[in-house]
Amino acid sequence: MPSTTASPLMDRLGRVHTDLRVSLTDRCNLRCTYCMPEEGLAWLPKPELLTDDELVRLVAVATERLGVRTVRLTGGEPLLRRGLPGLIARLTALPHPPELSITTNGIGLARSAVALREAGLRRVNVSLDTLRPERFAEITRRDRLQDVLLGLAAAQAAGLAPVKVNAVPVRGVNDDEIAGMAAFAIEHGYRMRFIESMPLDAQGAWDRGRMVTADEILERLGERFTLEPLPRSGNAPAEEWRVVGTDAVVGVIASVTRPFCGGCDRVRLTADGQLRNCLFAATESDLRALLRGGADDEAVEAAWRASVAGKGPGHAIDSPDFRQPDRPMSAIGG
Repeated sequence: MPSTTASPLMDRLGRVHTDLRVSLTDRCNLRCTYCMPEEGLAWLPKPELLTDDELVRLVAVATERLGVRTVRLTGGEPLLRRGLPGLIARLTALPHPPELSITTNGIGLARSAVALREAGLRRVNVSLDTLRPERFAEITRRDRLQDVLLGLAAAQAAGLAPVKVNAVPVRGVNDDEIAGMAAFAIEHGYRMRFIESMPLDAQGAWDRGRMVTADEILERLGERFTLEPLPRSGNAPAEEWRVVGTDAVVGVIASVTRPFCGGCDRVRLTADGQLRNCLFAATESDLRALLRGGADDEAVEAAWRASVAGKGPGHAIDSPDFRQPDRPMSAIGG
């Protein structure tokens, strides 16, 4: 159980942060066109990555001293982290274990889903932007769609439920599959979520004109399904609808056109130990340096609180002063 005595991790606007996103690696085995160039990126050297001991210690500080209740493991591709089931087992054995989930491209799930579930993982989000093999190869520059589909089935069979499928529609690329992907999720018992594309690519080539908005996504879904809105769950980023006549739920994360910054409860830790109080933050706090410099947990807690206290009101994507983060999404962690 999360600590009940930790004082809230609050920013100057009164937002309480209970959700931690932890990137395990910046490496990935796909090369999605909207994320990174075909040749990949300059990966972080291994000595710069947090060790398992360092990760466990930081999550312990978060859950025992800061009131963090949920932890999502991200990347890069987190399944590339060696010894991942062992790391998950250590996190779930903490005195105040968080609710633990993972976001993955699904390629390694077929062979790891059971071990991850047995280690204590509870839920999985799988990124999948198309159901067409040729299109998948074009978008990801890898012919691995069948591996992802097998991974989804394995996650569901292992009890990592609900299995969520995340898709980013891009105009002229895969926006003609919105209703079809929802139908696929309904058929297989997955929970479909569509996400507006954001300016977080390594190439800096994001084009708002190619972003498919939440309104457009709902319009496409409405052509095939009848949707019934559901109450928003706490500070969850997704707006959700029940598909009438089924038990299925579809969600839309409208980060750009319907920003939810006013209720944001998330903070992010990069694979090299940098704390980011916002996905679009211009600055980071170096927790790795504190750990390796011999700082005690009180000092780490103080640095964490100071970072969150300075969090801005929102991402300001629509502001003329908006500046894309120096790190791409693959190096920040979703």
